[in-house]
Amino acid sequence: MPQLSWQKSSFSGDENNSCLYLAATPDGTLRLRENDTPDEIIATTPARLGHLIRSLKAGRSPRPPHATGHNNSVRD
Repeated sequence: MPQLSWQKSSFSGDENNSCLYLAATPDGTLRLRENDTPDEIIATTPARLGHLIRSLKAGRSPRPPHATGHNNSVRD
């Protein structure tokens, strides 16, 4: 996988707080990681991330029917 360009969320605080980072891959998928566990990377799509954000804003805890509960982390 090519080198990713990570962008810190504008809602994250300084480096001592929990910061969320997002990167787009050449194939259009997204990668998410936190600063306290940078080697644990979650892969998702823009549509799924959008669904999660809309659900959280609406006060719902989304869990898609196909969720398995296992760790979907990818390691580079």
